[in-house]
Amino acid sequence: MQIKSRVKAGVLYVLLCGELDEHSATYTRITLDEMFDRPDFQKIIIDLSELSFMDSTGIGVLIGRYNRMKDKDIPIYIANPSSHAERIFKMTGLYEIMPKIV
Repeated sequence: MQIKSRVKAGVLYVLLCGELDEHSATYTRITLDEMFDRPDFQKIIIDLSELSFMDSTGIGVLIGRYNRMKDKDIPIYIANPSSHAERIFKMTGLYEIMPKIV
């Protein structure tokens, strides 16, 4: 798993690359928490265009980050999900808490 980020105009853009599963969950959780602790953004966009796989552990990582940012009133949006991720987000109702943006 590789995670890239940048802040532009008050938005934290995060690009997840690789597989988000039980093997990468701890690294992903720690890395995202460090990024999310920065005070220089008002919303987060997580780009899944380079995410090749995500399982239930990965869903848990994203829900945990959502809950953490919800307490700070910072919304999280999902961009460019693969067809696999799209199915997971629709099936689980995750788009209701982390809307998909174009």
